[in-house]
Amino acid sequence: MAEATKEAAGAAIAAAAQRDGKKAKEAKEPALANRIHTWPYLVRIEFLAGLIVMIVMTVWSITIDAPLEQPADPNKTPNPSKAPWYFLGLQEMLVYFDPWMAGVVLPSLIIVGLIVIPYIDTNPRGNGYYTFRERKFAITTFLFGFLVLWILLIFLGTFMRGPGWYFFWPGQFWDPHKTVALTNVNLPYLLGARTDGAQFVIGAIATAILFGWFVPLIPLFKKGKGPRWAIDFFQQMGTVRFVITMALFATMMSLPIKMLLRWTLNVKYIWVCGSYFNI
Repeated sequence: MAEATKEAAGAAIAAAAQRDGKKAKEAKEPALANRIHTWPYLVRIEFLAGLIVMIVMTVWSITIDAPLEQPADPNKTPNPSKAPWYFLGLQEMLVYFDPWMAGVVLPSLIIVGLIVIPYIDTNPRGNGYYTFRERKFAITTFLFGFLVLWILLIFLGTFMRGPGWYFFWPGQFWDPHKTVALTNVNLPYLLGARTDGAQFVIGAIATAILFGWFVPLIPLFKKGKGPRWAIDFFQQMGTVRFVITMALFATMMSLPIKMLLRWTLNVKYIWVCGSYFNI
């Protein structure tokens, strides 16, 4: 009787230990049942997708002739003189920013921003989770920057910029003799500043607001004040990564803001610093 009781107790202890080990393993890898191997499932789909795209592009390039213009003539400059389509976004940015800003600073920040994405945009659940529910800010920002801004700029430069780099609506005749009287003004002058010193100060304040509007929010988020989603985002990112992310985001948003100011108020520059730099 005693031996049977000991065997039953030993079996119960062994079963309990097995259950505890199983629970510990499940706690260590809670999402293991929802995961699949990269090979062959993901890699196979990516390979097939790349193969299909390559076949479509090859057939397309063989069957459709690329339109070529006449050989370059140094005695005849085309009007307008346009860059290749993949550079028209940069050429369109020259309308709204100073050349050093549109041709050097902003493209460099685009490259830097793409480089630092893996270090500032992290997911607490680990790598491999790219659903919109878990990556709303990252996916929305990328789609806005690529589709709404970059593709839009290329579209404007290709189809809506005619002779003299004037703006033409789709279907409108590109009149080479068109002249548009535009009175472009700087934002400080529009706000009433007339002296160079006043324009410099007001321009500096406006530029600080344009690129650093998020800085006053940091102390509030540290104290837990503000929208819950913004506080959670700040706590997840941390102060350093939050500042880097929002600085890049503010720089990206400066482009549509400058475009709207040019289209509506004919604003040329926000901050004018003589021959040094203009923003």
